[in-house]
Amino acid sequence: MYLITVFGNLLIILAVSSDSHLHTPMYFFLANLSFGDICFTSTTIPKMLVNIQTQSKVITYAGCITQIHFLIVFGVLDFFMLSVMAYDRFVAICHPLHYTVIMNPQLCALLVLMSWIMFVSLFYCTVLGVYLSSAAPQSSHASAVASVMYTVVTPMLNPFIYSLRNRDMHRALKAVFVKETLHGQLSLD
Repeated sequence: MYLITVFGNLLIILAVSSDSHLHTPMYFFLANLSFGDICFTSTTIPKMLVNIQTQSKVITYAGCITQIHFLIVFGVLDFFMLSVMAYDRFVAICHPLHYTVIMNPQLCALLVLMSWIMFVSLFYCTVLGVYLSSAAPQSSHASAVASVMYTVVTPMLNPFIYSLRNRDMHRALKAVFVKETLHGQLSLD
C-alpha cells in the first residue's frame, strides 16, 4: 500500500509537471496535494514497516516527537490543500467567466504558500488534541485501524479519487509512458 501511495502520487506530480496542458490551478493544487501525501505517509510507514519486520515497537522519544511533528504538519497541509482545491472548484463552477482573473498564478502561489505555513497556528491545537485524546481510555485495535485508515488508505486513494479518473490526466500519463518507452528503446539501440 505504501508503494502504491508513493508511486501513484509521483505519477501525478510527473504528469502535471511534464504536460503543459495541466499547468492550471486545479492540477497545480493536485500536484501539491500529492507531494503532501507522499510526505505524510513517509513520516510513519517506513518505521511501521521496520517494526513489523523486526517485531519491535521501540522508538526513541526524539524519534517519536519528530515523527508526530511531521505527521501533524503534513496532515494539516493536506487539509489546507483540500480546502484550497474546494475553493478552486467553487470559483470554477460559480464564477466561470471570472475564473482566470480570480485564480491567477499569484493567487495560486499564495494559496499554496498559505497552506504550507498555516499549520503553525493549528499545530499547537492539534498537538494538544493528540495528547488529551491519548489520556482517554480506548481500544488499541480501534486506534490501530483508525491510524492505518488515516495514514495509509486515504493518501493511497487520493490519486485515484482526485486525478487518475480524469481524461486530461490519462492523456498526460500516456504521454509520459510513451515518452519513457521510446527513450528506453532508443537507449537500447
